Amino acid sequence: MPSAILFAFVLVLVSSPTFGADVATTTDPLTERLRPYLQVLSGQQQEFEIRCRAEVPIDGNAETIQIRLARHDRDLFDLDLTHRDYEARIRHRTEGTALALPKHNVVFVGRGQAAAADSLSPAGLTQRLVSTRTTVSTYLPLLAYPDASAVTAALKSLAGITYDAQASRGRLDDSATFAFEADGSLVVRTDEAVVTLAISTANATPAGLDDWPGMKHSHVPREELERTLVRGVRRALEILSPSKVLTSPSQRERQTDHGRLQWIDGHRVVLLSGSPEEIGRAHGELLADEAQACIDSVLHTFGTVQTIRTGRWFRHDLDAAFARLSPHIPQRHRIETRAMARALGLDEDLIDSLNVFPELFHCSGFAVFGDATRDGKLYHGRVLDYMTTIGLQDAATTFIVAADGQISFANVGYAGFIGSVSGMNAEAISLGEMGGGGEGRWDGVPMATLMRRALEECRTLDEVMTLWRESSRTCEYYYVFADGKTNRAVGVAADPDSIEFIQPGQADPRLGDGIGDAVVLSAGERLKTLRERVHQQHGQIDAEVGKWLMSRPVAMQSNLHNVLFVPADQVMYVANADHHHPAADRPYVRLDLRALLHSIGGHN
Repeated sequence: MPSAILFAFVLVLVSSPTFGADVATTTDPLTERLRPYLQVLSGQQQEFEIRCRAEVPIDGNAETIQIRLARHDRDLFDLDLTHRDYEARIRHRTEGTALALPKHNVVFVGRGQAAAADSLSPAGLTQRLVSTRTTVSTYLPLLAYPDASAVTAALKSLAGITYDAQASRGRLDDSATFAFEADGSLVVRTDEAVVTLAISTANATPAGLDDWPGMKHSHVPREELERTLVRGVRRALEILSPSKVLTSPSQRERQTDHGRLQWIDGHRVVLLSGSPEEIGRAHGELLADEAQACIDSVLHTFGTVQTIRTGRWFRHDLDAAFARLSPHIPQRHRIETRAMARALGLDEDLIDSLNVFPELFHCSGFAVFGDATRDGKLYHGRVLDYMTTIGLQDAATTFIVAADGQISFANVGYAGFIGSVSGMNAEAISLGEMGGGGEGRWDGVPMATLMRRALEECRTLDEVMTLWRESSRTCEYYYVFADGKTNRAVGVAADPDSIEFIQPGQADPRLGDGIGDAVVLSAGERLKTLRERVHQQHGQIDAEVGKWLMSRPVAMQSNLHNVLFVPADQVMYVANADHHHPAADRPYVRLDLRALLHSIGGHN
């Protein structure tokens, strides 16, 4: 039985007076064992300490995570998380909240009030942490019901729980076993993990908000600190266990001034036209939910993890990067970004900073043409391997943009971001990038801004190459640029100090011997496989073979999107990851740029 139906039925049963009365009169061994945990989870017990030890696989390695939650009264609690490499401690008090990172010897302290919608206050916290976009929300009715007997009976009859009272052991379907140890702790085992829970009375006197001896204190507004943690956890639950709201989103088409959202074979496409102000506003109005999910993924979920890893507040790092990058961003892009922020009802400075986030991507790319292809056409493949783990796929959107005074273009991107990492314009120019090293070298044009400028401004491959030569560049990136009008392509290696163009057929110590009428860029075993595939199919490559060239293992497990551009035909094939499959394992959708531009009156 699907979980949503199961727990809706549970809610009906436990809401029935007769159901609750019947089971309450019967002493059930499992109920007595579960009662302390249910009282804690439902909020009936306000003072307690719960310890959790989880042995779980992380990146293929067995890891141990220990969690301690001590609640002292209505408002006071301590939460400690410990791992071999990371440690975080949260202290919530009436006057403020602290996030301490002992391994970095720093504590972030926020004072004052936090907004009710994103508060860490224990009252109602579960509802703020769990949205309808996660299947976890189906369990909330059980936690809200105060009768442990009713909840236990519902779990046993509907969720498949069996329990042997003499052995103090039970099973949940075929997915997990559980046992109560002599000391009262609960041990849950699956094929991959072992989790041990123990509850006791919170006896220790809670320490003060500022009682962190020897640690460096850093001020963060309490509202920002609590919002980051609450939304970070909420978005993480959506990513780890998405509900149908995310896995089967509504495909209702929407329209606003200067913009339209439509779906093509299950693929989200947004058409935008007009001035920078008009395009930005339409972007925000059409993609409010998707943009918020993307922002939560980056700023709050990824940002929390990155803060714990580095010991630096992530928003501070973003703002510092933007301060160095912003002088190199065209004013028209700044206007568009801020108009989008206003439409989303979000802080303009925040959205400015977030739009420089795509500064490290790890990918593959190729361009083949002439004798390498079946029909002589140029096929440009682009593999984006980047962070499916933070849920960016929920915001995947292909933008068709006809901006006043600029070349119209297609941008395979994400709601809330206006820059480009994969795109093709109406002049048959296509571009894809691959991230290298050099993080922190940010005194230049952001990569995604430079990519978009090329789509908006360049009509020939030579113009693209000139733009890169003459621009201040950041970090280290590799690119494939192609021109379908002339069947020309080039590989690019660029950093702030140098730029190198790798021609088709040219040997390179990083890439190997040249391949005729081909540019092939990747790294490690992925490069080896991609080269072997191009050699194998040389002379026979067409759209279907081009998609195969980008399949696993050329694409990594983190493969966020794949694009095959056929710029001469103004056609591209796009695949996006979902929550269970990399993009390479997902179906491609064919998008016709010329037809889409015609539908909005777009022109060069």
